[in-house]
Amino acid sequence: MSDAGNWSLRSFQEAVAIVTGGASGIGAALGRELARRGARVILADRQLELATEVAHAINAAGGKAEAVELDVRDAIAFDAIVALTIERQGRLDYLFNNAGIGVGGEIREYRLDDWRDVVDVNLMGVVHGVQAAYGRMIAQGFGHIINTASVAGLLPSPFMGSYTTTKHAVVGMSRALRLEAARYGVRVSTLCPGVVRTPILTGGRFGRLGQHIDASIALKMWEDLRPIEPDDFARRALRAIGQNRGIIIIPGWWRLICWLQGTASGLFEKSVGAGLNRMAAQVMKQSAPPSRRTAAPATQSTGAHRAGS
Repeated sequence: MSDAGNWSLRSFQEAVAIVTGGASGIGAALGRELARRGARVILADRQLELATEVAHAINAAGGKAEAVELDVRDAIAFDAIVALTIERQGRLDYLFNNAGIGVGGEIREYRLDDWRDVVDVNLMGVVHGVQAAYGRMIAQGFGHIINTASVAGLLPSPFMGSYTTTKHAVVGMSRALRLEAARYGVRVSTLCPGVVRTPILTGGRFGRLGQHIDASIALKMWEDLRPIEPDDFARRALRAIGQNRGIIIIPGWWRLICWLQGTASGLFEKSVGAGLNRMAAQVMKQSAPPSRRTAAPATQSTGAHRAGS
């Protein structure tokens, strides 16, 4: 293979890709689709056993994948995995900063630890990935960073305030980085899924719906928003990534909603916003107004897995 082939971004075939949150949902689907297109995939996740199962299935189907344990909140561990990947493979073509969690409910119900959990995974996890990979991609002269945000990073999303806050931040950071990185030969794209049928719809492994939300009714609400399957999302996403698109909204009909919000925000708030509030009200159980709290119970769990916005 020529030096030019060795030192330029590969379009999936024989590329090297790290996918965080690769044990389930969108992350696992991206791993499968990358491998199907000929990439060598490193599935990074706190749920090592589950990520290993996904990697074994990919390998059994003729792909190339391995699983590594990673908590994206750990910047040192993230840096070590990126460094080790480049040391072993000689390159890193793609980094998918995909791990994410959600905490549902009204903002008035949040504890400070609810905010910290989501910010540490959804925003700082992406920052840690960029810090680990961006400089190395500049040094090698190529690379593509893909950050998973959400349409919740483009739209106001009631009853998921911490999630939409972090996803707006990921969109903003990714757009700035895309402009800065182009001069170094590094690409940056932002995935903005609509509703994808993954465990995050009912809280997921490390997230939670909120103390007054009924999971079965919440799932019915999401189903009303026409969720797509993770593998379908991954196929569409990689097609757009191959075209070096900046903001990737899937499925496409969400682009109309985002356009409406951007061009007629008042109308959006009155119509779509009212509809969202009606839908969200259906999942809220009857309860007395909660007292204001600033601390979480000692047993509160945090972590990183995959985004299934």
